[in-house]
Amino acid sequence: MAPPPAPQTMKERILQTADKLFYLQGIRAIGVDTIAAEIGISKRTLYNHFPSKDALITAYLERRFVSARPSDKPPAEQILATFDSLERRFAAKDFRGCPFVNAVAELGPTDRAVKKIAVAFKESRRLWFRDRLNELGVTDADALATQLVLLVDGSIAQDLVRDDPAMARAAKEAAKVLLRNAGVDVDGGAQKPVKRRKRAPQ
Repeated sequence: MAPPPAPQTMKERILQTADKLFYLQGIRAIGVDTIAAEIGISKRTLYNHFPSKDALITAYLERRFVSARPSDKPPAEQILATFDSLERRFAAKDFRGCPFVNAVAELGPTDRAVKKIAVAFKESRRLWFRDRLNELGVTDADALATQLVLLVDGSIAQDLVRDDPAMARAAKEAAKVLLRNAGVDVDGGAQKPVKRRKRAPQ
């Protein structure tokens, strides 16, 4: 039998709470007093772990920065599966878009620390696409990877406006066109739509 998970440290509790509140309600809308009250601690205790709200924002974005890894599936299938994953995320009631884009939009491009993390995240996703395209032998993998990232970000923006997970499917079909034009053999099988779920008002 596996041992029980270790209890959360106070720092982990603070970061987990900040993650939830920042993502669902917005970074500017949430102050450290709100985070402390949610946990039931004093602001002084919070500041013992994170010396400023800026430090907490940076930790929040670093926590969200999860590098994509290749799987044992064929490269083209991995690329298209990205859009299937997006459709499932779009259908979730708590989906609020890309946390990195949201942070830059809220705090402005002059916040260098936030922008640096956001750019690094977006570039990591672009390089993941490029690596899969290189495995497929695509000639201009770098340019096509950029186009695929634009499809991802565009579908996220469209879903936020329309509240329609089908935007991910539309982006997937566009990705297939780009891949075919690059000489990639793409499976054109139909996909079962994900049921649309209404989100709670923000």
